[in-house]
Amino acid sequence: MATKRSVGTLGEADLKGKKVFVRADLNVPLDDAQKITDDTRIRASVPTIKFLLEKGAKVVLASHLGRPKGVTPKYSLKPLVPRLSELLGVDVVMANDCIGEEVEKLAAALPEGGVLLLENVRFYKEEEKNDPDFAKKLASVADLYVNDAFGTAHRAHASTEGVTKFLKPAVAGFLMQKELDYLVGAVANPKKPFAAIVGGSKVSTKIGVIESLLAKVDILILGGGMIYTFYKAQGYAVGKSLVEEDKLELATSLIEKAKAKGVSLLLPTDIVVADKFAPDAESKIVPATAIPDDWMGLDVGPDAIAKKLAELTTSKGVTTIIGGGDSVAAVEKAGLADKMSHISTGGGASLELLEGKPLPGVLALDDA
Repeated sequence: MATKRSVGTLGEADLKGKKVFVRADLNVPLDDAQKITDDTRIRASVPTIKFLLEKGAKVVLASHLGRPKGVTPKYSLKPLVPRLSELLGVDVVMANDCIGEEVEKLAAALPEGGVLLLENVRFYKEEEKNDPDFAKKLASVADLYVNDAFGTAHRAHASTEGVTKFLKPAVAGFLMQKELDYLVGAVANPKKPFAAIVGGSKVSTKIGVIESLLAKVDILILGGGMIYTFYKAQGYAVGKSLVEEDKLELATSLIEKAKAKGVSLLLPTDIVVADKFAPDAESKIVPATAIPDDWMGLDVGPDAIAKKLAELTTSKGVTTIIGGGDSVAAVEKAGLADKMSHISTGGGASLELLEGKPLPGVLALDDA
């Protein structure tokens, strides 16, 4: 998957005057007044679009937003137009649909260096079904294809996989390329020692990742709500903490597997406990082996991970990759995002890649 053709290989001869269908991930959070609360994803899509515009291409931009069931005004991409126009330095034209006559007319009228933003592709159920007729309609207004939406690369949808059957070349955008370089690189030939920190509330959703990583890492550090299942499996009292009772044997077998493979499996030594799960709860820090009966463990203690990672990256030349929505948000909130080697925009796609699963949106692109 790492060796896909990149948009960077396309020159002016390939792009000038051509209509390029760009699938970006513009799935940004909006508040009740339809204002963007975090424009990270829009900013991340800019380098690929600007590159195409500078080479004289006409860009037809597609994305999803949220999980609409049919046409849902609150999931419209219209609120993105002002910010997108500002970042690109062009007046982005917005279509009221993503296929059909109006889209065809607007695409035909695009000047070189112009951008047409299509309406949310998920307003059609055919998008997620990867319906070939729908994919053909999407593709009909363009000459070639760039996928820069790593966050949806694990889904075979019409705009991520289906359109590649009708548009050639089909290449990876710069953001997609960077994600693949870091994540495929990390898993395929990591610098040693290789450590992974896996969090999350449940062991069950992370089994695949943990098992896949056990074959590759030297050190595996666990955090989040899932650690209490591991503590209980080792015979510690966990009070009222979240435990997946049906996963205790699995936790024990993962501990055994790590031992057999010579992987250091580390659980936090201190944790934050609270008397209830609420903002006004009373909380304290206790050793992991001493959770009081009526208290619940909520998180790893203050031997804070993000600061340590930032320090290792800047002072020791360690490569740090942060993925998963909540982890990324926490690192950004701590003001440490720019201290990490790579912040993954992928969420589910990053997890599937780390589990060793192929990503259909990547496989569909041309080989380098």
